[in-house]
Amino acid sequence: MALSSFVLNTHPFSFRVSTDIEQIVESVKLLYGDAVELDSRISLPYYEIKIKHTSLARKLFKSQSQFFCDQREPFLPMPIDKCLAMFEWGLNWVVSAHEFRHVILHSAVLAKGDKAVLFPAPPGSGKSTLTSWLSHNGWRLLSDEMALMTPNTTQVTPFVRPICLKNNAIALAKEWFPDGRFSHISPNTHKGDVIHLSPPQASWHERFNTAEVVAIVYPQYSTSTFCDIYELTKAEAFSTLTTNAFNYGVLGGTGFTTLTNLVEKCQTFEVKYNNLEELQSFLENDVL
Repeated sequence: MALSSFVLNTHPFSFRVSTDIEQIVESVKLLYGDAVELDSRISLPYYEIKIKHTSLARKLFKSQSQFFCDQREPFLPMPIDKCLAMFEWGLNWVVSAHEFRHVILHSAVLAKGDKAVLFPAPPGSGKSTLTSWLSHNGWRLLSDEMALMTPNTTQVTPFVRPICLKNNAIALAKEWFPDGRFSHISPNTHKGDVIHLSPPQASWHERFNTAEVVAIVYPQYSTSTFCDIYELTKAEAFSTLTTNAFNYGVLGGTGFTTLTNLVEKCQTFEVKYNNLEELQSFLENDVL
């Protein structure tokens, strides 16, 4: 297809996306719904994004995709069947590398009403599986990847986007949510097989509504553990939270004050579990 463009309005950011990959256009429309403006002249975007085929020769014989932000190329080209994963990871890179109005934590964020819980966790912890479960069972998704904290407060701004599921979690999510809006699978990435799931409409409708963080929960899926809960000390909570902060060092005193404020005002737990319903019950009855 010829190069086309659209604007993706993912509050609080917008991206003008130019692409010649039909799979990108169709997948983004499916996953983001009315956050996509097909007339790219309507809005003034924060960032200019391009994801396109590589050279004509590669397009014909070994199809690959490239991702650019304002002419910078942060990744090596990837096979075209991984283009959506590249696009989503590219958006993560753009925000984490350029955004300094918020203190950014690598964390899922979900809320009931205006009370939010942060779920920072490393890869393999089951964070996104938990995110998909809660967002389809009465919670609203603010983010699967990034907590955008207003400096010096406990207020978090939504950055609603699709949930990234990997490997065994893909079949589980398709069984749990047969009517969910799933992308195609991006196979054999460095994270394994990857698929994206659009959150329920309620999360999209409330994507402009901030929430107050009341707790921080570090989830770790464990096949042998039903639901074990450990409360962290303030020192443990602060130390662990700093390792999940993208721009903490760059923001200096503002970053330090924001994380200190979170730790002082929020309960912090580490949870090992193999039962999502039990974990949800703990969150709703003992945390919120």
